[in-house]
Parts: sequence; C-alpha cells; structure tokens
Amino acid sequence: MYIAERFVDSFLDSFSRTHRASFGQNSSRLPKMSDMEKLEEMLMTLFFPGNQVAEDARSLRSTVENSLEKATRLLYDAISLARHYEHPEIPIEECEKEAESDVDSLASALPDIRKLLKKDAEAGFDGDPASKGVHEIILCYPGFRALVMHRTAHFLFTHGVPLVPRMMNEMIHSRTGIDIHPGASIGESFFIDHGTGVVIGETTVIGNNVKLYQGVTLGALSVEKHGKAGIKRHPTIEDNVTIYANATILGDITIGHDTVIASNAWIKDSIPPSSVVSMARPDIHVRPKKS
Repeated sequence: MYIAERFVDSFLDSFSRTHRASFGQNSSRLPKMSDMEKLEEMLMTLFFPGNQVAEDARSLRSTVENSLEKATRLLYDAISLARHYEHPEIPIEECEKEAESDVDSLASALPDIRKLLKKDAEAGFDGDPASKGVHEIILCYPGFRALVMHRTAHFLFTHGVPLVPRMMNEMIHSRTGIDIHPGASIGESFFIDHGTGVVIGETTVIGNNVKLYQGVTLGALSVEKHGKAGIKRHPTIEDNVTIYANATILGDITIGHDTVIASNAWIKDSIPPSSVVSMARPDIHVRPKKS
C-alpha cells in the first residue's frame, strides 16, 4: 500500500493559509460550486413555477415562497463567506449584515428580472421557427438558462458582491458552453440560438432585441490586466442587431443598430447602423469527372 503520510508535511507547507488562526473555521471558508448548481434549479422554479411544479394559485404561492426562501438563504450564506474571505479583517458579523442587505436588494429586484426573462423567452420563441412555444424555450434552451443565471448574477455584480456572481456564471458556463461575464450589460428581448461557444466579455453592452448564434465572441483586443480595471474594452451592440455563427467582434467598438453580421466575420472596427457585414464568398471549382 502506498504511504501518503510521508509527503503530508511538505505538502501542507505549501499552504500559506495554514498559518492563519482562522484556517478551517467557518470564517475562512469559500462558497461551493455545488451550491451554485442548486441555486440554478431554485431560480428556474422561482421565476417560472408554472413550468416546474406549481399547478394552481394556491400551489403557486407555496412554490414561490419555498423557492424564494431557499434561494435567498443559499445566497446569504454564500455572499457572507465570499465577503469575509475577500476581507478577512472585517468581522464576520459585519459581512453577514452586508450579505443580508445584498439579498434584500436582490429580492426587491426579482420581479423586474422576471419581466426581463419573460421578454427573453418570447424573443426566443419569435426568433426560432423550430420552437413550438415559450415553454419550450424556458425548459429546453441553454441560452435561456444562461440568461436566468446571468441576469441574477449581473444584479449582484453591479452591487459589489464579490466572487459569487462569477461562480454563478462559471457554473452555468460549464453546463451550457455559454460564457457570459456577470459584468456584461444586456438589454431586453435577448436571444442566444443554439448557444454553444458564445463568449460575452465583462464590459460588453448589448441593446434591445439582439440575437446571437453559436460561437459568437464579443471580446477584448488586449489581455493586459494592470491598469485596465473599469476601462471599457469590449464591444457595444446596439438595438436590433443579429450576429450569426462564429463571428468575432473585438475591442471597444460599436455595432450600429439594425445591423446584420454574417458568420465567421472578424471585426475590430465600428460598424455604422443598418449595415450588412458579410465575408467573401468561397472560391468554388467543380471537380472534373473521373474517366
């Protein structure tokens, strides 16, 4: 049998945090990614109980109350831990008070977030002839589930909650293949069709009635970190823009309203409104028939 104990002491020496007096205590723990997975199901049930378990008005109220209690309790615990981990010099009690305020603010905003999500679901139904109803968008489409998590995480991110919004979006990224930074601002009636491989960067701003297909990247030109915090480095996509599969749009540029971006486009300069950006047609030659 292999004896791991021979290496334990040298391995533990690599953990500088073992020298913290609080190591192993609740005050030094981090939120768990597994809790973010639970949170997604709670949010889906909370926002769309009729598509999950509620069958009538009485069960609707009970489902909403139960889901809201579970979701806010989970977020309260996670935010308390994240705030204290980021600032261990602040007493845990103060971090818990801040977490309570964060959760109260989110709870007050949930009706508005739900209204946005309803418009997103309707945009998905209107934009995809393969869908048979709004309920299909809600239950089946990965782009919609990514938006449920993103719109909630974005609210927390803009209210200064550390770590948890990133955990929320990275969890749904692993499930859907859709990577939306919680800092990205997204307008009404947004739809991601198919979804796999979509990347939306931190300072991206997206207007209303925008539609993306799989593989679209809204990214930055620079990967420099120092001195870039808070600086806009990702695109602005104005209203009524459609971006087809695998298009890449980089930098702090603007794609004007009512524009269509064709598949595989590579864009680093602003595009005026009402434009069509297309790639050159492939050079096609018919092969001679074999004799």
